[in-house]
Amino acid sequence: MASVISLEAIEKAYFMGTQAIPVLKGISLNINRNEYVALMGPSGSGKSTLMNILGCLDSPTGGKYILNGKDVSKMPDDDLAEVRNTEIGFVFQQFNLLPRLTAAENVALPLIYAGINKKDRMERAMEALKKVGLAERSHHKSNELSGGQIQRVAIARALVNNPSLLLADEPTGNLDSKTSVEVMEIFGKIQEAGNTVVLVTHEEDIASYAHRVVRLKDGLLESDKSQVGFVHA
Repeated sequence: MASVISLEAIEKAYFMGTQAIPVLKGISLNINRNEYVALMGPSGSGKSTLMNILGCLDSPTGGKYILNGKDVSKMPDDDLAEVRNTEIGFVFQQFNLLPRLTAAENVALPLIYAGINKKDRMERAMEALKKVGLAERSHHKSNELSGGQIQRVAIARALVNNPSLLLADEPTGNLDSKTSVEVMEIFGKIQEAGNTVVLVTHEEDIASYAHRVVRLKDGLLESDKSQVGFVHA
């Protein structure tokens, strides 16, 4: 299968004065097209740093990152921004919707940066809202939506560019358990439709929806286990 993500000995260190503080200590990992992977690890394990590198929000200090056939590990910031806009859809714990815009306008935002005309933007936004079962709320603003509906809008926004990779960072962190289940079922449908999904979570029950769980500890890969065959009750 074709790899969407290929990491070779990825290292990341932060500097305090002249002292290097290593956070990632040589992570090698392949994620294939249409995989559904949960990234786990305790606080300080390096999972957030790895997520930022996967999302091209940060660059490694060592190693190589090939995303969908492109070496992004040493790209300049402008090129990384282009990759983020075209290759990656982000879903965050905090939703990050603009309150004055409708659901459809929020979903269409990434397409403005891509230079798509307004008619096509709104058509694609409605298509994305249909995928998350929210087309009928397209004209509502976020203060008229529940937490779960807001997160669905955020997922639709992440999908609107047809990215090769969907990254979700603690996507149920602000939701109650019933709503969390609904949101996780949507991620499952997105993966079944052909998308690659990488989910960062510290919750075992949320990770159990993924087909593969990668665990980090102290900046190293601790385990990488497939759990295909797991059926949710």
